[in-house]
Amino acid sequence: MSRKYILHMITPQTHVSPFDVNMAVDAGFDLVLPYTNVALNEIQGLVQDSIFSRSVNDAKRTGIFICGKDTQLALDMLDTAKEAMVPPFEISVFPDPAGSFTTAAAMVACTEKLLKDKHGTTLDGKKVVIYGGKGIVGTVSGIICTQAGATATLVGYDGIENVKKRADDSKARFGVDLIPADGTTDEKNTALLADADIVFCAARAGTQVLNKEQMATAPQVLVVADANAVPPAGIEGVGLKDNGEPIESGVLSLGPLTFGDIKVKTQRELFQAMCTSETPLYLNFQEATEKARELVGLG
Repeated sequence: MSRKYILHMITPQTHVSPFDVNMAVDAGFDLVLPYTNVALNEIQGLVQDSIFSRSVNDAKRTGIFICGKDTQLALDMLDTAKEAMVPPFEISVFPDPAGSFTTAAAMVACTEKLLKDKHGTTLDGKKVVIYGGKGIVGTVSGIICTQAGATATLVGYDGIENVKKRADDSKARFGVDLIPADGTTDEKNTALLADADIVFCAARAGTQVLNKEQMATAPQVLVVADANAVPPAGIEGVGLKDNGEPIESGVLSLGPLTFGDIKVKTQRELFQAMCTSETPLYLNFQEATEKARELVGLG
C-alpha cells in the first residue's frame, strides 16, 4: 500500500486558512492536519514527532507548512524546525504567513517583468516606495526589491515607529537597509512620490492611499502595483486585472488579480515540490521569488 502524503500545518493563531488547506490538497497532499495556537518552543517537539514516526524513505511524503501573520515568528519557526531535524530524518518546511511570502514574490516578479518588457530595465538602482509597509507583504516585497539592487522605502500610515521596527528587524535578519517613512497625511504620501520609480500599495483592504491627483505629481514613476482587491483600489485607477495598462497619469499598472494568479501558481508549485523532491526543502520567500520569476518568464 502506498504511503500518504501528509502536511502538518502549524499556526500560532486560532485557526489555519482554508485557502492554504485547499491549495495543499490540490497540489497533492492527501492529508492536511492543522495545529493551532502553537508557540515557538513547541516546534521542536512537533517536528521530531513528524520525522521519527515515518521511515527515512517516506520523508518526501511528509511536510510542515507554517502559517500565521507574523513574518519574524514564521522565520523563527522555520529556523527552529531546521535545527530540530536529525539527519537522515528530515522533512520539508515551507513558511508562508498569511500568504504574504508568495504574494510579495509574485508582485515583485510581475513588476520586474513589466520593467523588462516595457522599459528594458530592471529593479537594480530603482527607488521603490511601498505604502502599507508595516504589513507582511509590504515588508517582504521591500526586502526582495533591496536584494535585487533597489532602494526600498516602507511607508507607515500610523507613523514611522512601526515601519522602523520592520526595517530594523529586516536589517538584523537579512542585512538589508529599508528606509522607514511617515505616511500619516496625504501631503506626506504625495511628497514620497517625488523621486519614486516604482510604487507598491500593500495597505489594508478597501483603503485608498493615493488618488489620481497625487499620482499626477509623479510622471517619472514607471510601474505601480496594488495588492488591494477590495474596492476602492489602494491606488486610484488601478484595475483588478491590469497587466501593464496605463492609469490616467500614464504609469503602467499591475492589478491584484494579475499577480494574484502568479501567487497561487507559486504556492501550488512549491507545495508540489515538497511532495516530489528526493531531498528535504526549506522554502522561504527567496525560493518563492525564484519560482515566481520562472513563472512569469524571467527564470
